[in-house]
Amino acid sequence: MDYGRVLQVSFESLAAHKLRTLLTMLGVIMGVAAVVAMLSIGEGAKQEAMEQISILGINNIIIKAQIPEETAGADESLARSPGLNLADGENIASFTEQIANVVPQRFEAISSIFNGSNEAAVRVVATVPSFVYSSSIDVAYGRFITDRDNNEFSQVCVLGAKAKRQLFAFENPIGRTVRMGEYNFTVVGVMVDKYIGRGKVEGLELRNFNEDVYIPFNTAGKKFDRVVASEGMARGRFIVIGGSQDGAQAYNTPEIDQLTITVKELDMVPQVAELVESVIKRRHAGLEDYEIVVPESLLRQSQKTQQIFNIVMGAIAGLSLLVGGIGIMNIMLATVLERTREIGVRRAVGATRDDILKQFLLEAVVICLLGCTIGLAVGLIISKVISFYADWPTIVSLFSIVLAVGVSTAVGLIFGIYPANKAAKLDVIDSLRYE
Repeated sequence: MDYGRVLQVSFESLAAHKLRTLLTMLGVIMGVAAVVAMLSIGEGAKQEAMEQISILGINNIIIKAQIPEETAGADESLARSPGLNLADGENIASFTEQIANVVPQRFEAISSIFNGSNEAAVRVVATVPSFVYSSSIDVAYGRFITDRDNNEFSQVCVLGAKAKRQLFAFENPIGRTVRMGEYNFTVVGVMVDKYIGRGKVEGLELRNFNEDVYIPFNTAGKKFDRVVASEGMARGRFIVIGGSQDGAQAYNTPEIDQLTITVKELDMVPQVAELVESVIKRRHAGLEDYEIVVPESLLRQSQKTQQIFNIVMGAIAGLSLLVGGIGIMNIMLATVLERTREIGVRRAVGATRDDILKQFLLEAVVICLLGCTIGLAVGLIISKVISFYADWPTIVSLFSIVLAVGVSTAVGLIFGIYPANKAAKLDVIDSLRYE
């Protein structure tokens, strides 16, 4: 059988009824477009979640200081808990077989820094040199804080990429000074510009690291007063929570705002997280004046949510392809009836039942593949439009394209085989006499 000739006849037959062919392909076009668009959204969301969680560090466990909830009878725990402090970090760091690094951080109450008349809205982070080993953010040029800076209380700082742009534009800031509160700090480095996306993963708000400015931990302790933002009132070493001074509860001001713990092996993270929680809970007398964030758990939760999203969206797109397949079967049955006499003539001049079967089956597959091609183009356009107007990252993967083509071919074969088989079984004499 000459497949080239059969393919030519199939195209001629489809071209003879352009509008009918287009309407037949419409279900396949919409189904394929939906598959490509939905999977591109899912892949984009997955990639963004991976990038955002990698910023926190997939091997990290993060402990954040927080104001405890006001509960009856909690006075004893409030007084006994020291708040998040360096001793917590030292206790955790003693588990050397599992823990690779422990980094304390203080967030200073300085919202802006200045270079002459240029101002940058920032968050000043007091930390230690090992911060770079627990973070996915590297130094672009210059250097990070050193042990010498920390031990000598040096007034040096490392700028985030956005802070650098706002203060120095295209100039080299290394060796220049910025004003931070009452003090001048010398810029010794600039961090790499880090894409943050929408800054939220599974309900966790991520700060824009490009706005951070890093200073030595000991320098911050010597130069800046410890201030903790709260809805309550600051009272010396304590933060008061409650609506009034009388009867209000007070808890110790946390010495640090965050501890970042780096675990040596990824598969040890869940067990170490449980260990860390038990240590902190014991040291804080059961008071929940801290929050533990495990990026690895967030990643698994995000992947599970994304998998459910992909299944639901795939099912919706699959229904569109199913409707398209039913439309193809309907039109092909009508085509068989319309071309009954033609089938009889072909059988009379030597065509076999197998030849007739292949011809009509090929026409069904051609309709699906043409619809698939148009659907791919529409799906790509939809994904780009969503990315542009909804500010949602989309990634068209090779898998989505292969899946769309494969499913379209399968739809053509499945829904085309019945009409093709019916055409092949037509009686030659009855077909020739058909009007």
